[in-house]
Amino acid sequence: MFRAGRPSPSDTRNQLGYVAANERHFSLAPKILALGHSYLSSTPLVVSALPFLDQVNAKVHESCSIAVLDDDEIVYVARSTRTTRIMSIDLKPGSRLPAYCSSMGRVMLAHLAPADLDKYLDKVKLKPITERTVTAKEKLLQILDAVREKGYAIVDQELEIGLRSIAVPVRNGHGRVVAAMNVGAQAIRVSSREMETSALPHLRAAAQELGTLLYAD
Repeated sequence: MFRAGRPSPSDTRNQLGYVAANERHFSLAPKILALGHSYLSSTPLVVSALPFLDQVNAKVHESCSIAVLDDDEIVYVARSTRTTRIMSIDLKPGSRLPAYCSSMGRVMLAHLAPADLDKYLDKVKLKPITERTVTAKEKLLQILDAVREKGYAIVDQELEIGLRSIAVPVRNGHGRVVAAMNVGAQAIRVSSREMETSALPHLRAAAQELGTLLYAD
């Protein structure tokens, strides 16, 4: 038994951001990826996602990944096992990217509660990653409004020159957006229009099927 006034280990982990808690349940948070693979082996999202990522990859022959939002960044939690590297950085589970200029990040930002989005925009520094990166908050808000309306996001070489990506939300049993799934491709080979016509239908179908397997928290 812990002494009165001393936080329990679970309280400490919660304060450090390693677990998320509500009145009844504790669950591992994305930050746990920095410590090891417990998050990957115990999270229904990750365990369930891999077959769908491979399914999309097999149909569009492009990289397919899934990520969650953690603070100001997205955290990659799974990628297609058939993925070939298309970025200059090697994205693995646990890799982080800025949310504001990534397709999966924009999908999740677009579905934040207005107050949470305001808090994000107040603290984030919109730095130009490439010459195409949107760094004006007013423009970013317009883009997020369009993402929310269309149900998907396309980022064209804002994160890395030569890379285009398209992402859709993954919703749990309550309809809440808990993650995003994307397809990335070389801009020289695949236009934005081609991503909408060829990759988007498969992404949407996979995200919807995956969502039916997730617990409603």
